[in-house]
Amino acid sequence: MAQSLKKKIKKILVDVFFKHVRTSYAQSGEDIIISDLFTQLAIQNPTYLDIGANEPIALSNTYRLYIRGSKGVCLEPNPILCEKIIKKRGRDICINAGVAFDEQTEADYYLFSEKAHGLNTFSKSEAEFWEHTGNEQIGKFKVEKIIKTRLIGINEIMGTYFSPHPNFVSIDVEGLDFEILKRIDFNQFKPEVFCIETLSFAESNKELKNQEIISFFESKGYFIYADTYINTIFCRKEVYKNLI
Repeated sequence: MAQSLKKKIKKILVDVFFKHVRTSYAQSGEDIIISDLFTQLAIQNPTYLDIGANEPIALSNTYRLYIRGSKGVCLEPNPILCEKIIKKRGRDICINAGVAFDEQTEADYYLFSEKAHGLNTFSKSEAEFWEHTGNEQIGKFKVEKIIKTRLIGINEIMGTYFSPHPNFVSIDVEGLDFEILKRIDFNQFKPEVFCIETLSFAESNKELKNQEIISFFESKGYFIYADTYINTIFCRKEVYKNLI
């Protein structure tokens, strides 16, 4: 009897523990921070624009929001990954395209091997860096294919799919994040929260924080809500101030 009771108590404790464990799908727990921030902002099911969405679940900044009832638009230039998102995330709209970083309507997209598809990029210099320089911790990789991929303007996406704007924007496009950010019409579109990769590598393999992106957001009325070193989460000051 005593042994049986012990097993029952252990099962109850395990069940309670796992019921309250908060699973993160993002790279460094960004999705939990973002979910908590939207709870503070009293936005129950935030909409999102996920640029460079990559995998539908693993390392996703938006999947946790999705399973909690949110929906949004994912842009993924890799056609294989785009199909995976469509299959796994039925409420989301997934567009097989990239976001325009200049006046072009299409551009070369550099595809690495499947194990390194997180490095896929529209940036030729970024692709060459990982091919020829790489990182001492993870090594060098090879571009396996270059495909022509259509580009869509970020303001066009926001105006077509969101009203008045996406609550959350996640951008991870390997080297072109700032070029995309500069094209947002912040007078028309004012997302409450952004998550941007602000860590980059120099040719010396030295890790650098992108102060240009941080200064840009400050100039647009945002502040750093959290930083996981790899990514920075920015919140619009105006909406956060209303909580105080």
